[in-house]
Amino acid sequence: MTDARVVLKDDLLDGQVLRLLGAAPYGGADVGEVLTAARMIKGTDLDSWFEAWTSLADRVAKLGAASEQAGDHESAKLAYLRASNYYRTAGLMLMGLPVDPRLGESLHRCRDAFRRGAALMVQPPEIVEIPFEGTTLPGYFLRVDADATPRATVITIGGYDSVMEEQYFFNAAAALARGYNVLMFDGPGQGTVLVDQGLPMRPDWESVITPVVDYALTRDDVDPARLALVGLSLGAYLAPRAASAEHRLAACVADCGTYDMYAGFLGRLPGPLRKGYEAGNKLEVSAVREMLGSLAKKPTAGWALRRGMQVHHVDSPLAYVQAMKPYSLVGRAEHITCPTWVCNAEGDDISASASDLVAALTCPHEFVTFTEAEGAAAHCESGARTLFHARLFGWLDPILQPRS
Repeated sequence: MTDARVVLKDDLLDGQVLRLLGAAPYGGADVGEVLTAARMIKGTDLDSWFEAWTSLADRVAKLGAASEQAGDHESAKLAYLRASNYYRTAGLMLMGLPVDPRLGESLHRCRDAFRRGAALMVQPPEIVEIPFEGTTLPGYFLRVDADATPRATVITIGGYDSVMEEQYFFNAAAALARGYNVLMFDGPGQGTVLVDQGLPMRPDWESVITPVVDYALTRDDVDPARLALVGLSLGAYLAPRAASAEHRLAACVADCGTYDMYAGFLGRLPGPLRKGYEAGNKLEVSAVREMLGSLAKKPTAGWALRRGMQVHHVDSPLAYVQAMKPYSLVGRAEHITCPTWVCNAEGDDISASASDLVAALTCPHEFVTFTEAEGAAAHCESGARTLFHARLFGWLDPILQPRS
């Protein structure tokens, strides 16, 4: 982990502040607003976290409404988009079981604010429903302009706690500016699909992406030969997993993901404890159960465990860890056939195994490490997204030729 801090003493909360600030170049935050709200947070009090960001989001949403009523649609659009990201941030730390009703509230307000802002764009996105296993997945299709000519198209995949509206700031806005159409969606275990539909995360994302590709290829504005999949955080596991079986993709991007999630957990256990735990010895298994249970009670140190329990619909931290076993690209990465771009960040433990994915690839590929010296060492380069996009699209543009 990097020792650099933005404003808060807690590593996790400060990292989420950086995540917000990283969205500023694409309209997802204003630096002064973020820093002022962050200073209102009391230590690791998660109620304080929710209140600070909700208060900011409410205030900015009101600015948007006032601007819209006055006929200033540009200011209204920008305010609504920022408010959307602030609402998302408010609910983020409340993930866990039992489900906190404020999480659903924040997600719905995030969605509503985003849609109010998006409706004021020069080319508003189309709200879509993607057929999926007897239900639908919510999404947005964004076009470069009103021209319905088939274009190179990017499909974005978020992670454990990102939602499709945030994907606009993470990747969609940058892709649109470079001539790509974009399809953003929430899949099982994500956003309102998790909270409203109750669909948990699943490892076999080839089963998720194939219906998404099917939908994309029904559209006249999508070039079927120029379709890229861009995965972020957990999406950097989900995207390669999908590409190992879905071969209609022209390119795949894995931004700071994990090659084998269960192996990553095991690697953090002390040697003797790990050996006994893997052997199923009652003493070591009980020790791991107690360790995880104690950790999960801590406000920020236990957040990832509580989040994982909700996302996977399991009732204990140990059950969440066990649920990680099928989340592996071992024996699958070799089946990816499209050009693949993989990155990791120097200060990010989550992406430490990205090099293992690269070593397993047999398709054309490129591997990039983002560094502390560049200000890009955080998970998913959250403080340096413009640098990330320069490198990513420098690789992707010659393959998909978005402006041709």
